[in-house]
Amino acid sequence: MDIGEIDPSAWRGGEARASAPANEVRFSRRELDRILGLYGRMVAAGEWRDYAIDFLKDRAVFSVFRRASEIPIYRIEKNPKLARRQGAYSVISATGHILRRGQEIDRVLSVLDRTLKVVG
Repeated sequence: MDIGEIDPSAWRGGEARASAPANEVRFSRRELDRILGLYGRMVAAGEWRDYAIDFLKDRAVFSVFRRASEIPIYRIEKNPKLARRQGAYSVISATGHILRRGQEIDRVLSVLDRTLKVVG
């Protein structure tokens, strides 16, 4: 018996690894760090409960849910085709309204990040 037959997750150096199709749009590690950081804060605040990530041919979508059985309350989308004109990133509400669109993910996500501020 070969190691690959005993442990199906064992990878041997001579084989090609399966990879994602090159034509799908994906979030980079930095983008996902920013999105998941916001998601973690909102979960801790009790606002959000679940999420889904979809990688499509023309865009990547991070959907946020209040409950797992609902429609997403927000969608964070990356659409590279709009990068030069309106910005690659957008935040879309459940009703389909675009809350913010722009070139930088941090600025786009700021519409959802409601940190408490002390008013003096």
